[in-house]
Amino acid sequence: MVDFVQLQQIIQESLEQDREIAAVEAGGPTLEEAVAQGAALLDIPIRRMEYEVVERGFKGLFGKGQKNWKIRAYERVKAPKSQETEDAAYEEAFTVQSPVRTDKDGEVFVLLRPEGAFIKVTPPLGRGKKADENYALVLLRSRVVKDIDIPLLMNTMKEASGDYVRVGYFEQNPTNDAIIKVEVADMEMKASIFVSHPGPGGCDLSLESILSFLRQSNVTYGIKEEVLRDFVDHPIYMERILVAEGTKAVQGRDGYIQYNFEMDQAKIYLREGIDGKVDFKDLHIIKNVVQGQPLAKRIPPELGSAGKTVTGRIIPAQNGRDIVLPLGKNVYVGDDGATIFSEQNGQVVVINGKINVEPVYTVQGNVDIKTGNIIFLGTVVVKGSVESGFSVRAAGNIEVHGTVEKAELDAEGDIIVHQGITGQGAGIIRAGRSIWARFIENTVLEAGAMVVASDGIINSRVDAYKRIICQGKRAHIVGGRLRATEEINAKILGSPTSGTETVLEVGFDPRSKERIEELTETKNEIEKKIEEIQLNLQTLANIKKQQKSLQEEKEAYQLALIEERKNLLGSLKAANDEIGKAKDHLASLITRGRISASAKVYPGVKIIIRDAKQEVINDYRAVTFILEDGLVSVTKYEEPDAEIIRGPDGDTTD
Repeated sequence: MVDFVQLQQIIQESLEQDREIAAVEAGGPTLEEAVAQGAALLDIPIRRMEYEVVERGFKGLFGKGQKNWKIRAYERVKAPKSQETEDAAYEEAFTVQSPVRTDKDGEVFVLLRPEGAFIKVTPPLGRGKKADENYALVLLRSRVVKDIDIPLLMNTMKEASGDYVRVGYFEQNPTNDAIIKVEVADMEMKASIFVSHPGPGGCDLSLESILSFLRQSNVTYGIKEEVLRDFVDHPIYMERILVAEGTKAVQGRDGYIQYNFEMDQAKIYLREGIDGKVDFKDLHIIKNVVQGQPLAKRIPPELGSAGKTVTGRIIPAQNGRDIVLPLGKNVYVGDDGATIFSEQNGQVVVINGKINVEPVYTVQGNVDIKTGNIIFLGTVVVKGSVESGFSVRAAGNIEVHGTVEKAELDAEGDIIVHQGITGQGAGIIRAGRSIWARFIENTVLEAGAMVVASDGIINSRVDAYKRIICQGKRAHIVGGRLRATEEINAKILGSPTSGTETVLEVGFDPRSKERIEELTETKNEIEKKIEEIQLNLQTLANIKKQQKSLQEEKEAYQLALIEERKNLLGSLKAANDEIGKAKDHLASLITRGRISASAKVYPGVKIIIRDAKQEVINDYRAVTFILEDGLVSVTKYEEPDAEIIRGPDGDTTD
């Protein structure tokens, strides 16, 4: 039973364990990546990690305003006991238990030895009765004991010390002594005794005599003395009694590899989202790892433990065998010579028993319900198409051999779509470098360098921080809003029949301009809140002036308003500073900016170069729009640089 002091000690030890938990801060664009980073920083597998979300991430709008997930991760404390033992301790600690009472009568035992007749008396337990003197006399006389020392017997009964005391004599007949036979069996791993009943005048077996017989039979190890003591008091005749057991040899455990990732590549994990719903598109099939992440560790073999027979013979044991580190591609061994680390970001896989980190993940068919969403810390190659509702995110490139439907693609490198992109008004494509596709329709695109399409861009919103190029036989740009820092170039701009507005903008950094727009909106909201607070403060000031004082809750409200105004003024200053820096950046750009059509420009197309705007009224053929003296001017068509529009595989857009 656990008393209050012990309970306090248990709670204190638990608190000390909690304090020893090493927590780390981790983050990433997605919760999965933040969790992976947390496990890497703690140098533990994800399954042994617990975490709490510090700040939820936000993917932003068109790639802007993105905010990373932040978590606090720590290693799960290992329980020092099994769950059953822990539950039992908990139940013992918090359950009021009644004391266990054992009631047992005192006992009397008679032992005849060559030295005389001995008696042993044990005391009673609980409410048990004392041993009866008359019963003791009956036992002694049944064994024909003579010259009983009655005073000594009475004193022995009174003390009940549990020791044998000589209280009389008997006429010994050695031929009727109890006979013991020792049997050694089971490859000398067990020893038993077989004892015959003593006859009239025969002596009983004492503990010393049994041990002597065992030594004479070479039984020297694993003797069960408690069994022998019980046999002396409660002898069992004409049955085999196991009195000694050897120790088996324990072979040393072989060395093995402790993996920090799920070995079963076919196993699928489904997780509940923040809203408690399970997204069956997030199957977590890919085991992403980051550079320097520990993947596995070799656990050394253990030494064997020798055994021993009841005769003292040593049974040798074999030591465990060591194991070779399963090193594959893109992994290395740490300084400890036992831990395998990832050499780069990618997918960890086991091929032919070896650990590999693959920088390229290949989907042999479509990205659909079978594969789920793809998140990979390398390059992703999709042999088929990306179906509607699914996403592919990669730290490297994304290459899709088929089409991309109403899906989301996000890559730090290039995105290459061999067929077309049909976003159906909800597709989002982002690339850290360039986006290459046959055609683009009803999709939002953002590229860190260029967007290149051979068959045209229709009704899409496209931001490219260098160029947007449509060079092919059907290279139209029709509808939507396209923005690039340096150039927009196509065969045909606009349409004679389309009612959709076509807006083309160049000569500025789209990110900075969009950020200015966001900050301006934020600034306006802050100024509106400050104005409302100022009115409330003025009202409170008027009340105080009239009544000479304010009620306690109104004074607290006034202080809260003053503090909120202070914070808002700080936020307003920060927004104004950032707007100023963004405007300075835009003003510093020396890019010329041009919009070109190799064949035709239809009326209705809106041309914006830096701060100058012009709507096309008449048809134009083979022209380039540039900025001259603050106005949009029309000049002879200028071809885009052939090297610039050369694709990732070395081919041109044609």
